[in-house]
Amino acid sequence: MHPSRASAIVMAALLGACALQSPPSRSGEAGDIPGSWSATKEARAGVDHHWVRKIGGSPLESLISEAHSANPSLKASAARVDQAAAVAKIAGAERLPTVGAGLQGSRQKQNFSGIPGVNGGSTSNSFGVSLQAAWEVDLWGKAKAGTEAAIADAEAQAQADRALRASLAAQVSKAWLAVAETNEQVALAERNVNSRSESTTLVRERFERAIAEDGGSAAQVRLTETELSSAKSELESRKGERERALRQLELLLGRYPSGNVATAAKLPKLPPPPPAGLPSELLLRRPDLLAAERRLAAAGRRADQAEKALYPSISLTGSLGTSTDQLEKILSSSAGVWSLGGSLAQPIFQGGRIRGGIEQADAAEREAVADLQRVTLDAFGEVEQALVTEIYLRRQVAELEQAVTLAEDASERSNEEFRNGTGGVLTYLASQNQEIQASSALVTVRRLLLDNRVNLHLALGGDVVLRGP
Repeated sequence: MHPSRASAIVMAALLGACALQSPPSRSGEAGDIPGSWSATKEARAGVDHHWVRKIGGSPLESLISEAHSANPSLKASAARVDQAAAVAKIAGAERLPTVGAGLQGSRQKQNFSGIPGVNGGSTSNSFGVSLQAAWEVDLWGKAKAGTEAAIADAEAQAQADRALRASLAAQVSKAWLAVAETNEQVALAERNVNSRSESTTLVRERFERAIAEDGGSAAQVRLTETELSSAKSELESRKGERERALRQLELLLGRYPSGNVATAAKLPKLPPPPPAGLPSELLLRRPDLLAAERRLAAAGRRADQAEKALYPSISLTGSLGTSTDQLEKILSSSAGVWSLGGSLAQPIFQGGRIRGGIEQADAAEREAVADLQRVTLDAFGEVEQALVTEIYLRRQVAELEQAVTLAEDASERSNEEFRNGTGGVLTYLASQNQEIQASSALVTVRRLLLDNRVNLHLALGGDVVLRGP
């Protein structure tokens, strides 16, 4: 065969190997998709890419941006994405011919002593350059199936990285909200200590002057002192919660947990709900669903690859070069040599290895289908739970706001009555307890409501968009 014809074969191989693409979507196998959300007919469940800004503004955006840059888990995830891309690149190389070049040189001497009529010996040189190529023809698409499976794996890993980035944004947001809640709880506890201290002083003065029948006993002095000590203990407990929350936030940011991070003094207001959306849209934007679908696509292509192992393999080999005994002629066309060969190998007996591989790949594909359906069902459940939870948390907030208003009024009245000598110390202390407990419960439920809103945005999928510097 002429060298130019061999080059044409190699070029055709290269062009054929470049026809790669991602496997088609198999999202239709995710299971039944409802037409609307069941939690409420007026559910707002669309995607809002700017939810971080609406909840915490620029301070929270800055912290999430820092976490995206420094969090070790996210760095490891990015490395896994690069690994998967490299594996896909390696798999794609299986469809391409291998080409190598060589340079050979040798010198040989042969002695003829001992042969009648022949004396001495001879010396010979051999020099050559060569270009070798080998290609396994992907006639049945076996290598293509493997390459596309690796591409789908890389796409799945990229979606897993997106899911981790969104999850990290949600974790940082909730950690930031937890610190804001503890700041409010500490402020309430400090107010309670001040109030208990004032009560203790007032009751002690009344006891010393003995001006009230029920407000000046030693037992009641001890009661107010007990309440004061309990309030101080609660304050220390709240401060400890704040320190732990600060350090948890720093760990998410990729910082050393020193407890030194700027946070909000109080919880933000609940922003408006997200825009309207349909359940079917989750399949298009939730990264964990997209990752599961890509894993299914990869499993399907590997099942095809395993089945095609039953077919014969066809290989072509060729070489082009020179061979001469004179070094100066190593590149001369007159010293040219070439070769071209082919082979066909058909599996006959493998002891069940190929059939076992097919069964394994088919089972892996069925597992991937079930996994996609499970992840999809979990995703719908997360959205429905977040939607219905918000309904009841809003009701709790409304009732607690009313309870705080009533408790504040009762505390003011009992304080005034106690100072005027018309009210008892037990009523006075109980009203203070009710006010602090109701206020503390309101702060906690408001934080739970904000946490739930973060969970809703995470469940709805979509990328988090942060404001640029």
